[in-house]
Amino acid sequence: MEFMLTGFKHFGNMRQYCFDAVREDRSREQITVAADLSLIRRYGIPLQELPLLCRLLLERHAKVEATAFTESDMVRYVSERAARANALVEKHRAHRGPVSDRVGHAWRGSSPPQGER
Repeated sequence: MEFMLTGFKHFGNMRQYCFDAVREDRSREQITVAADLSLIRRYGIPLQELPLLCRLLLERHAKVEATAFTESDMVRYVSERAARANALVEKHRAHRGPVSDRVGHAWRGSSPPQGER
């Protein structure tokens, strides 16, 4: 099943995203996902990411129906995002080689023999 965002409505502190669920036979059903905007601010989720997160929520559900992007969904998303960021930092650290005691020797050239100083 494919989900296409068709718009959203704003009700106070809630935003309701409307999706068309397109089945393989091309029949459509309208589905809504509600999200509490105060919670996304609390968890540092950018407003621009919310439609995609709602679509991913629909794709994870076996049965498609009107649903909400709940606080537990937000906590899971934020912890997954933090884990990906930490993995990226660790990957970056892992690629650094040990610092050599010969740092700078290449641009200084060779040292003169002991007797010529």
